[in-house]
Amino acid sequence: MDRWARRWLRERKIPSTACVGCGLGQVHKKVLMAVEQLKLGVGDVVWGTGIGCAGRQTFNTWKGDNFAGTHGRVYAIATGLRTALPDDKKIILTVGDGDAFGIGLSHLLHCARRNLGVAVIVADNFGYQSTGGQYGFTTPLGCVTDSSPYGTREQGWLQNDIDILTLLKDAGATFLARHSSFEGQNAVDSVVKAIDNRGFSLVHFIYPCVTHFGAISLGSRDKEAVYRWFERLFQDGGDPRFRSGVYHDARGSRPEFAASLREWTERVSKENSTTTGKRFD
Repeated sequence: MDRWARRWLRERKIPSTACVGCGLGQVHKKVLMAVEQLKLGVGDVVWGTGIGCAGRQTFNTWKGDNFAGTHGRVYAIATGLRTALPDDKKIILTVGDGDAFGIGLSHLLHCARRNLGVAVIVADNFGYQSTGGQYGFTTPLGCVTDSSPYGTREQGWLQNDIDILTLLKDAGATFLARHSSFEGQNAVDSVVKAIDNRGFSLVHFIYPCVTHFGAISLGSRDKEAVYRWFERLFQDGGDPRFRSGVYHDARGSRPEFAASLREWTERVSKENSTTTGKRFD
């Protein structure tokens, strides 16, 4: 158990609920390292989660304020919190690929359009692994899964020149990055920028699921074999959609939604008050 876990997480939730060899713990560790690098305290952050592997791993583990939303609804809760909380309160959301890029995609796009001040951490294990390994929205084409015994044939968000980060950029996101879970400080730096951004940020982490994706799609639960397969995705000269690093950085280019809404509400209230006063005069 490392010092990040002891400092930030409830001890009864340690060690994690993830399977042996799962890369999810490394994703969350990078978030905690970023929180520490920003010198934030437990009271400075509200941590929200969806359900599935990513949500089960994090729900109620953060010592500070936290919440869980059902699939795709964590963004709606975060929108309400963002408009109610002070600007300096950070909101971090850890969600799975199904939550972000499937069921909750419409909500996610609207958060980007509004430039809502949240940092979304997408923990992507290429499918619905917590329910047995069904294929999802980023499962590589042709992969054999629990629900595609002859290989996936459905267009995904990371195939045939389509990249979900491009869609989010076009929607208005002001910071986007992609990393694998086994990267180091460069991945932490991206999370730092995401949390510190006064606007909508998303960091897409891809991590290995040894239990289902490894066993069914790669034919092995051998952790070394599974990790080497994932590592090759991010090697130089590989698929450009798996290049890691900052994908889009437009921090400060647009007003943050909640702050802008509060300023507008204050101005309208003041104008109405002045108008009302004149009427009484």
